[in-house]
Formats: sequence, C-alpha cells, structure tokens
Amino acid sequence: MLALRLARGSHPLVLLRRLSVTAAAAGTGFLLLSTVGHAAGHPSAADESLVRLLWCAAPLAATAQFAVSTARTDPAARLQRGMTAAGLGPLRLTLLATVSTALTCFLGVLLALLAFLRLRGDLGGPSSLGIDSDLLGAGHPVPLVGALLLLAIVPLTAAAATAVALRTRDEAGSPEAGSRPRTAPPSGLPWGIALAAAGLAIEAYTSRGAHTPGGLLPLPGRLVGSPPGVLAGWALSAFGLVLAGPGLVHLCGRLLCAGRPGALRLLSGRVLQEESHRLGRPLGVLCAVASAAYAAVKVYEASASSPFGPLTGIGAAVVLACVTASALTAAVESRSARAHTTAALRRLGASASVLHRSAALRFLALALVLAPLTWTVAEMATLPLVH
Repeated sequence: MLALRLARGSHPLVLLRRLSVTAAAAGTGFLLLSTVGHAAGHPSAADESLVRLLWCAAPLAATAQFAVSTARTDPAARLQRGMTAAGLGPLRLTLLATVSTALTCFLGVLLALLAFLRLRGDLGGPSSLGIDSDLLGAGHPVPLVGALLLLAIVPLTAAAATAVALRTRDEAGSPEAGSRPRTAPPSGLPWGIALAAAGLAIEAYTSRGAHTPGGLLPLPGRLVGSPPGVLAGWALSAFGLVLAGPGLVHLCGRLLCAGRPGALRLLSGRVLQEESHRLGRPLGVLCAVASAAYAAVKVYEASASSPFGPLTGIGAAVVLACVTASALTAAVESRSARAHTTAALRRLGASASVLHRSAALRFLALALVLAPLTWTVAEMATLPLVH
C-alpha cells in the first residue's frame, strides 16, 4: 500500500520511467508467452522452441537492468531525513523498492498475457499487428499454469536484481564500508581488452574460413562454424566491452586531464574519472548491443529473404530501448550525485555555458573512444555472414 501511495505522489518523470519498465516487462513477457504458444502449436519442434526460449534471456536481462537503473534513481528508494525515525531504514527502503519493481513488472506481464490471448483469438476477434497466429500456437491449448510460471520469471528476476543492487549500494555507503578500499576501474580493463581481443581473433579466423566448403573451420569439436563462430566471437567481444566499460570511461577522463589541461578539460576529466563506476557498465552494455544491432542490419541488407520476423523485431526493440534508457538513467543518476559539486561551482562563479561545454566535451571523449571499438566488433562479426 505504501508503494502505491508513493507511486501516486511521484514526479511525472519518475512515473514515466516506471511506465517504461512496465512496457519492457510487457514485451519480454510476450516473447516468453510466444515460446509457449510455439511449443503448443509445434510439439515435434521442441528444439526450436527451446532455442526461442533461450533467446528470451537477452530481453529478460535488459529488462532487469533497466528496472535496476530505474529503482536506483527513484527518490522513494533514497534515505531521507526522518525516515529512520519512522521505521524506514535502508533495509525497509530496499524492500519497498523491490516490491515496487515487482508490482511494476507484474503489471507489464499481465498486459502481455492479455495481448497474447487477444492475438491468439482466445478472447474473440481475429489476430492483428501483423503477427502470424501460427507463431503463437493459435488453435492449440496452452498450459495456463506453465505460462503463468514462465511469466513470473520477469518480475522475480527484476525484483531480485533490484534487491541485490540496492543492498550493495547501501552497504557501500555505510560507515563501515567507508574504510574499505574501492576497486580501481582500470583493474577490469586488461581482462576486458583481453576478452575483446580474443573475440575479435575468433571472428577474424571465422571470416578467413567462411569461404571454405561448408563454411566450417577445422577446429576441435567444430566449435567455430560460420554462425556459431561469429556468435562465440561476438559474445566474447561484447562481454569484454561490458567488463572494460568502467576502465574505458576512466581512461577517457585521464586522457582529458593529460598534459597541461585547462579548467574545462580538467573539470570534464575529473568528472569522468569519478563517475566511471556508475557510467561504465551501462555504456559497455550499450556498445555491445549497438554492435549487435549494426551486425543485424548488415545481415538483413545482404540477405535475399527476410531473416527476421516480427517477434525478432519485438525482442530487438525491447533490448535496444532498455539499454539506451539504462545509459540515460545512469547519466541522470550521475548528474544527481554531482548536484552539490555543481552548486558549489555555480557559487564560485562558473557559468551555465561552462557546465554545458564540459558535458559536451565528456560526450565527445566517450564517443571518440567507444564508437571505434563498437564499430570494429560489429564489422568483424558481419564479415563471415555477408561475404
């Protein structure tokens, strides 16, 4: 009840972010239900249904990440003056944010269930939105209990991720944690670069052997055939980008501060170094998804037939929207964390134009470092597929 009252009194931007989480949960829930419908309509194609279910892991993870980002920036999840006296300490606030996330995602999967039944024709009327009813198993009974259990994965995953993330944040901000040394973001940079380089090497080796008969390379266990090799190489490179994200952001800050920087470069570089922990992972995930989207577009353009269906479009839209919104939300969280510093700079005479130019310089530095890496990973992934 308290979560609902806080939601009613929230700022419109906060409500918009929660509605966005609901929409993401609805898209992910619909994809999960489509796998149940496909399994019901094609009982002999169990392997294909399992593959469809495994591909739902990407939108599920993106939805959970977006839900965590939204919960971290929710004012209701922050410890305010007087809340502890009222019995709302860090543990209660974490529980409140977890319940709010679960309710938000539950509303989304409920909408997904209604849309799924409507498109199958179970609620009357023909299917619409250009989705083939055969993909949803129209005319075949769907196990309701199994579908509900599968739908429960979305709110449970988002709620569990929110609880872990907020609890970790509270412990990091506690007085006991103040004496603990904070892990430096360059520590993940070597491992991230090594994984990205290994992935690029696999993709390059795959592209070199893509023109051999059958497109299969003579590796042990036939691990790197054309599609599996590209997928394995891209996965390693993408994981490397995510792991190296904080280190890359920190590196951008150090490059801006190199030499004899002026006040603008020094301010921009210090902000990037300080906020590398908060911005690095969402930006790394965004780069990984952007490389996958670029590769998918190149494959679509080179294919004679349409290799992607409407469900693929829904999944891609959910992932792209979630990771982009997560990166923007992390930027908003970073700005809120620097509110006192910004106010101090304004009192010292810093103009608004200086702060805007500092933000533009940070964006340019990140783009100059991250964009080439993203393009390289994506271009290497498309070589064995479009040639």
